[in-house]
Amino acid sequence: MRNSPTWPDPRAHILRHAPDAAVLYFSPDMLQARARRFQAGFDGLVTYAVKANPFEEVLANLVAAGIGAFDVASPEEMRAVRRVCPTAVLHYNNPVRSPAEVAVASDLGVRSFSVDCLGELDKLTGHVAPDSEISVRLALPVRGAAYDFGAKFGAGPERATTLLQEVVKRGFTPSMTFHPGTQCADPAAWGAYIGVVAEVAEAAGVRLARLNVGGGFAAHRVGPAPDLEAIFAHIRTEVDRAFGAAAPELVCEPGRAMVAEAFTLAVRIKALRECGAVFLNDGVYGGLTEMRDIGAPDRIAVMAPDGTSRTAAPRDRVVFGPTCDSIDRLPDPLALPGDLQEGDYLLISGMGAYSQSLSTGFNGYGLSDVVTSASV
Repeated sequence: MRNSPTWPDPRAHILRHAPDAAVLYFSPDMLQARARRFQAGFDGLVTYAVKANPFEEVLANLVAAGIGAFDVASPEEMRAVRRVCPTAVLHYNNPVRSPAEVAVASDLGVRSFSVDCLGELDKLTGHVAPDSEISVRLALPVRGAAYDFGAKFGAGPERATTLLQEVVKRGFTPSMTFHPGTQCADPAAWGAYIGVVAEVAEAAGVRLARLNVGGGFAAHRVGPAPDLEAIFAHIRTEVDRAFGAAAPELVCEPGRAMVAEAFTLAVRIKALRECGAVFLNDGVYGGLTEMRDIGAPDRIAVMAPDGTSRTAAPRDRVVFGPTCDSIDRLPDPLALPGDLQEGDYLLISGMGAYSQSLSTGFNGYGLSDVVTSASV
């Protein structure tokens, strides 16, 4: 299955329809090219983290591009993948699960899980296939990401060693995993984790079947595009250095970096205040949610309703969303052209990750329209 492009680009659609609600423009070609880039550059199994964008058009185009394994965090994500590709491999690497969720995963054929404590291993024992892969999730105080997951998930080296030994004792296939943190562009973050993973495996006396180096690969938000190939190369080098001939097979699970570039978000200016404040038709309860947490991207083009570009010198402006809630605003001013006018459109590139999955319908606003485009 593959979505056929309808519009050459977002501008063409806007000029024809003048949408007054926020619109996401989706390029299947861009998404499939991104998938092929990961498959060509990463020396191992490339899976997709469904949480970044779980919608059918995304999953279907990834399958069409050759992605056959998916990182799922809930039964609903498992079902979403199964609807598109019944034979897909599912990795259930959310390390906190209820017994009911474990039962659903087992029924849906999941054979790969992660754990970060003995209690979670107990939930799996006797309830999933006895030869399932169990990856012990490591957490370290490594810098380089917009924010890390170590405060919520993962075991330190000493506990990970004990847990890895217990995985083997119970007859499961032993692996390890980690996550360097969201929006990470520093290859050294992966290298630091890989070195400690090797130390944990050696201390446990366990040869790992696989090493899942997580997601965290940065999408292009500000400045130059992240060098994904440099990260891929550093991972391979550090694995060979740390493990030698005992190197495990590799797995990665990109979400943001896989899907972000395939979407552009178009939002419209509802009002301009005398103070320069801008009111948009979307905000932090919709597709701009992540701007509150990791900042706004600088890849924003401003287009007048007649298709001309606003190019005056930028001016910092406070930006509000459309809802009646006063906290519906971006945390920092946004640099926008000085000749901005009501009715103009902001075309924000790289918005395919988390914009759809985090958008709410609060006050009747939110993302509902996805328009297929040859380019974004």
